[in-house]
Amino acid sequence: MDSLALARWQFGITTVYHYLFVPVSIGLALFLAVLETAWVRTRSPRYLQAVKFFSKLFLINFAIGVVTGIVQEFQFGMNWSSYSRFVGDVFGAPLAMEALLAFFIESTFLGLWLFGWDKLSPRLHLTCMWLVAFGTIASAYFILAANSFMQHPVGIVMDPTTGRPRLTDIGAVLFQKLQLITFAHVVLACVLTGAVLITGISAWFLMHRRDVEMFRTCLRLGLVGMLIGSVAVLVSGDLQGKVMTEVQPMKMAAAEALYDDAQPASFSLISIGSLDGGHEVWAIRVPGVLSFMATGSVDGKVEGINTIQAREQAAYGPGDYRPDIPLTYWMFRLMMGAGFVLLLVSIVGLWLTRRGRLPTGRWVWRLATIAVVGPFVGNATGWIFTEMGRQPWTVVGLYKTADSVSPTVPAGLVLTSLIVFTLLYGILAVIEGRLFVKFTKAGPPSIVEALQSIAHQPFGGGPDDPTTPVATDGAPADVQADDDVDRPLTFAY
Repeated sequence: MDSLALARWQFGITTVYHYLFVPVSIGLALFLAVLETAWVRTRSPRYLQAVKFFSKLFLINFAIGVVTGIVQEFQFGMNWSSYSRFVGDVFGAPLAMEALLAFFIESTFLGLWLFGWDKLSPRLHLTCMWLVAFGTIASAYFILAANSFMQHPVGIVMDPTTGRPRLTDIGAVLFQKLQLITFAHVVLACVLTGAVLITGISAWFLMHRRDVEMFRTCLRLGLVGMLIGSVAVLVSGDLQGKVMTEVQPMKMAAAEALYDDAQPASFSLISIGSLDGGHEVWAIRVPGVLSFMATGSVDGKVEGINTIQAREQAAYGPGDYRPDIPLTYWMFRLMMGAGFVLLLVSIVGLWLTRRGRLPTGRWVWRLATIAVVGPFVGNATGWIFTEMGRQPWTVVGLYKTADSVSPTVPAGLVLTSLIVFTLLYGILAVIEGRLFVKFTKAGPPSIVEALQSIAHQPFGGGPDDPTTPVATDGAPADVQADDDVDRPLTFAY
C-alpha cells in the first residue's frame, strides 16, 4: 500500500477507536447530572450511591478519551499536512473554540466536581456536574462544525493568491443546517449510549440480585433514556437524511446502492451489485421508502449514482466520484439496524419492569447486558458511513483525499506509526476493559460509605447552622445509625 492508503487506515482506526469513548463521556455526564439532581432534591441515598458508582466508570472513560483525541488531532500535521495547509484558515477556528472554551469548561469543572464533594455545597457541586455535561456537549458542537464544513463547505471565499479557502462568515460554519441536524443526531446518539450502558450494567447486577433497590432505579432511568434516545435518534436521522440528499446526493445514493434515477424510489433490505459496481443485480425492496427518506414524499425523485457521477465529472473533470458502494451500503444498514434493535429492547424492557416488576428469567438480563454492544456498533458504523460516503473528497467539491496526504512522509514511516499506534491502542483497550470490568464488578459503595464521603458537605444552611440536622456520626440525620450491625439501616422517608 502507498502512503495515502496507509494514512487513511491510520486515521480511520484512530477515529473509530476514539469514538468508542466520546459517546460514553457525553452520555454518562448527562446522566450523572440527572442522578445527582435527584440526590440533592430527595436526599435518597440510592441516588448518591449511583452517582458514586457510575462516576468511576465515567472518569476511566474520560481519561482514555482525552488521550486518544489528542493523538487524532496530531495526525493532521503528521500524515495530512497538505490538507492542514489548505483548510487550516477555516478548520482551525472551530477547533480552537473547542479547545479554549468547551474543553476548559469540562476539565475545570470536572476537577472541582471530583475534589469538591466535601468542600462545596450540594447545589454548587451539582452545578459543576451540569457544567461538565454542558462542556462535553459544547465540545462536540465545535468539532462537528469543523466536520460539517468538510461535508458541506460554507462561509468562505477562495483566495486567488493562495488558492486556499478564506473564512468570511464564521456564523455560516457554526450554524449551517447540516451542522445543526448532525449535532442533534450525534448528541442524541450519545444520550442513547449512556442510557444503554446504565441499563446493561444495572441488568447485570439485578441478574445477580446485588444492590437491587439502587439498580432497579437505575434500570428504569436507563430504559426511559433508551426509549427517548432511540426514538429521537431515528427521527433526527431521518431529518439528516433529507439534508444529506440536498447537499450530498452521492452519499444518499451510495447508501442505497441506487445506480439509476428512481421515482418513486424503493428501499432495499438487501442488494447485490455487479463486480464493477456499475449496476444492481438483485435486491429485496420496500416501495416508496427511500423516496420518503430522501424527500419526505413517497413519490419523490431520488437521483442515482450514475447520474450524479456524470454531473460531477462535468463539474470537476474526469475521475471516479463514487465512494465505496458496498461499504457505505452496509454501514448505513448496520447503523439503522442498531437503532431499531435498541428501540425494541427499551420497549420490551419497560413492559417487563412495569409497576416494580423484575423478570425472573436470567435470559432477559443477559440480553439486556448484551444490548450494551448496540450503540457502539451504531456509532462506529455511522461514522464510517459519514466519512467514507464523502470520498473521494476531504472537503467536498474543493479538495480531494489524494491531494491531502503529507507529500514528504514515506509509506514506510506511515506504516511504522500505524503499527505502533494500533498496538498501543490495543494495550489501552485491554487496560480500559479491565478497569471498567474491575470497578463495575466491585459495585457501588455502601450507603454508609457513600454518606461518609460527603460527611463535611454542608446541608441546609451549612454545618454551623443549628437548624441543619446532623447525626452524631456526621451523616445526615435522616439516616439513623443502628447499633446492631447485622440489621439494615433504616431511613426516615
